[in-house]
Amino acid sequence: MKHLFLLGGPMGVGKTAVSRRLRDMLTGCAFLDGDWCWDMHPFTVTPETRELVMDNICHVLNGFLRCSAFEYIVFCWVMHRQEILDTLLSRLDTHACRVHLLSLVCDEKTLTERLEKDIAAGLRTADVLERARAYLPLYDALSTQKVDTTRLSVCSCAQTILIRCGISQRDPA
Repeated sequence: MKHLFLLGGPMGVGKTAVSRRLRDMLTGCAFLDGDWCWDMHPFTVTPETRELVMDNICHVLNGFLRCSAFEYIVFCWVMHRQEILDTLLSRLDTHACRVHLLSLVCDEKTLTERLEKDIAAGLRTADVLERARAYLPLYDALSTQKVDTTRLSVCSCAQTILIRCGISQRDPA
């Protein structure tokens, strides 16, 4: 049986790093970062671009789900509203897989420190800080398992996810 991991969380919580770690720990694993589907200049959020991005994400994820080469598919994105998760799930063919809905969270101080470090390094723009802090409490209302990354390393967070999902890890590193 295939496993689909949907990892949400605010910007800076560690979604991409943890997703990459899961990909590396699991044999036969594909990884898609939802942000890749938003990589445009200028960054434009309209109903049309939202639908385009959702279509692209669902197309790629359904392709991975159909492909016999993959047992695990890891997807991460800022999924801060239940509507986003519900729409995504309604458009995916998950009949032959187990879906793991997870939200990565951390305390506001840790989130702020992580984002300020990224901003100082030129990896993010300053406007992300307020948005991420505003999104953080929204994850409490979602129908997902919460994984607090505040005191976890990337590796420990990935291991915690696998344990919670009942998957034995195959860590080559």
